[in-house]
Amino acid sequence: MVRVSNSMVAAAGAAIALVPTWVWAQGPSDPERYGYGPHMMGWGGGWYGMIFGPLFMILVLAVVIAVAVLLVRWLGGPWYGTASHQLPPGRAPLDILKERFARGEIDKEEFEERRRVLGD
Repeated sequence: MVRVSNSMVAAAGAAIALVPTWVWAQGPSDPERYGYGPHMMGWGGGWYGMIFGPLFMILVLAVVIAVAVLLVRWLGGPWYGTASHQLPPGRAPLDILKERFARGEIDKEEFEERRRVLGD
């Protein structure tokens, strides 16, 4: 019985896969048939490819970045980093001051002083 190793199977598979490419490479090449030459890929040598190509590339890149930013913002939930953000309802500064006084973080004099500053 003949034992076939994995490397022999891989070499045979690579040879079978590469033979058509190797054979085609030996034949005569027609530049126009494969899209090479002065009128590459049917552009006809026009100037518009040099103008619109970079513009479309920038446009597509801007759209991809905008979609990524919107997706991150949508998945991230609300963001409270804006300057116009108000405190959540029920958390007025005086309530926070009262909580700090109740926890013992500030004494009575500091509580009274800060309450006067807040205007209540």
